[in-house]
Amino acid sequence: MKEPGNTHQKKTIRWALVIYDFLIYVATAVLLFVIYRGSDYMTFQNKIIQLVLAYVFIMVFRSFFKIYGLVWRYGGIQSYIKLMLSDFCAFIVFSLLRLTNMQRMTAVASISLFTIELLLCLGMRMMYRYTYKFGNQDTTRGKILRVLYRLFSGDSLSADVGAGTNKINIAIIGAGRVGTTLASELMSNPASAYLPRCYVDVNEEKIGKEIFNVPVISEESATVETLSRYEIQEVVMAVTSPTPEQKKAIYERYKGMGYKVKVYDYPTMRTAGSKKSLREFDIDELLFRREIDVKDEKTAAYFKGKVTLVTGGGGSIGSELCRQIARMDPRQLIILDVYENGAYDLQQELRLEHGNKLNLKVEILSICNRPALERVFDYYRPQIIINAAAHKHVPLMEHNVIEAVENNVFGTLNCVELAEKYGAERFMMVSTDKAVNPTNVMGATKRMCEMIVQAHSQSGSGTSFSATRFGNVLGSAGSVIPLFKKQIANGGPITITDKRIIRYFMTIPEASSLVLQSGVMAKNGELFVLDMGQPVKILDLAENLIRLSGLEPYKDIDIIETGLRPGEKLYEELLVRDEGLDKTDNELIFIERDTPLSMSDLGLRLGLLKTALSTGSDASVKDALKSVVPTYRSPEEVNAYAQSADEFRNTRMFTPI
Repeated sequence: MKEPGNTHQKKTIRWALVIYDFLIYVATAVLLFVIYRGSDYMTFQNKIIQLVLAYVFIMVFRSFFKIYGLVWRYGGIQSYIKLMLSDFCAFIVFSLLRLTNMQRMTAVASISLFTIELLLCLGMRMMYRYTYKFGNQDTTRGKILRVLYRLFSGDSLSADVGAGTNKINIAIIGAGRVGTTLASELMSNPASAYLPRCYVDVNEEKIGKEIFNVPVISEESATVETLSRYEIQEVVMAVTSPTPEQKKAIYERYKGMGYKVKVYDYPTMRTAGSKKSLREFDIDELLFRREIDVKDEKTAAYFKGKVTLVTGGGGSIGSELCRQIARMDPRQLIILDVYENGAYDLQQELRLEHGNKLNLKVEILSICNRPALERVFDYYRPQIIINAAAHKHVPLMEHNVIEAVENNVFGTLNCVELAEKYGAERFMMVSTDKAVNPTNVMGATKRMCEMIVQAHSQSGSGTSFSATRFGNVLGSAGSVIPLFKKQIANGGPITITDKRIIRYFMTIPEASSLVLQSGVMAKNGELFVLDMGQPVKILDLAENLIRLSGLEPYKDIDIIETGLRPGEKLYEELLVRDEGLDKTDNELIFIERDTPLSMSDLGLRLGLLKTALSTGSDASVKDALKSVVPTYRSPEEVNAYAQSADEFRNTRMFTPI
């Protein structure tokens, strides 16, 4: 196969490395003069001529074997064998040419010359390789070694790549430590299904070289035409800690060329404990959002030794809250849920992970069942209550208004009042972005819950109250991504309600950790808002999921609009008012300025809802809900505001926090 041309090919020879070897050769010549200084087997002039000729032969054969096209920092046994082979060939040819007039001492000198030079070169190359290795250490020695390394920066390896196999030819994006590790592992494993054919890199020092006999080409030259010459079938991203912007650029570039793009995970200090893997892109990564580091020692210290109750503990968010709290060494963790299967599965998971170190209890009941809930509070006397129990499915709650109000509003009220009655230190409520200017029953009930929590923060009970609001979480029960995956598996089409819809996304562990952090930093009555990052178009998410499955949108899998569902709006807001926002010590957590209701005003609103519930009419309850939540508007009114595409993109309402 004809190898693609490369505009950087002229940089294949590293002249600093040639000089490095020349100095080794000069040192060899001096040593040879010392060894044979007493002999008169040839004149001084002939000695110089022999040394020069020998050096010429050495350089010719090293160039032929592409010794100066290797990157020695990754050098392995193959590189050193290649170096020995080149010098051995130089010695044979040099000796044959001088065979007719070679004297005994001349032959001895020739053997000595090549042997000493080769040993010195091998030794210096080995030292050079480890200079790079230990030069990475953040010590004084490391800094000195880095300076020495940069004086002769260029080196390493080769291994037979092989051809004519049934393996998948891949291009490795990144010729650094991660990429070369991947290439080495694939080529040393006969059972591997992949065959590296080239690296793609932006480092000028590597472009045009070979690592493990695999050429390094520049990013600019990695076109469809060039990669087709290498017979590339798939592309693997092997970059150390890539940013979301890098991931997006690589994914879109090579996916646009028609290649399947995969990721090679290599453990770093930040991901210690993880395993190496060559895998498909995760759906989380297709959002190309920056991963949030949510570790917080202050939060862990607060939960340590405390009795903590999590309502809705078997759900998507509730179960992750329990997982994180379990790692904080609580005195006791109580999982409370009406759905026994979810609670049971989490119980088994936590017992398997923590054993008897975790004092874990599970209570199966509804937060609407006030007597049963009070027995739990009376028995366990929880110090921290996290209320994650709620009906969250928007369309279903539009048709089950009574259940939504009873569970979300009065279930939360039960938890709040019992927290005060039994002297809980802290009450944290999990809220949603759908509570902001709600257009549906679910959002309106959650907004009412926020008002309950804020009003009770003024009751003087001694319990600290807070609520934390965030958007969609990836992989939660009932979320759009599992639905899209099922639709793709069934051959399509993917259904979306409106191609203009945008949503904020966060992973479940990130959201859960920030909920815990915000609750701990609360003084009393705060309504916290999480920075969810950039909004994501659901249409883009659907298209990327199809491509991730190795298919083409609109060709293999169609995407069709079904129309907005009852209560659904085109966008979600995280704030009631843009200007009403305060920062916290955590750059990802903000506080909305909101005036709490008085306890008497709250009582009047709850009374209206109770009266409506007694009618048994969903329509009456919905009307009452609109009267007690002033920001509750119809979805038609809100969506009409977003009909203009320019207005939809440019208004401050859609600007991420």
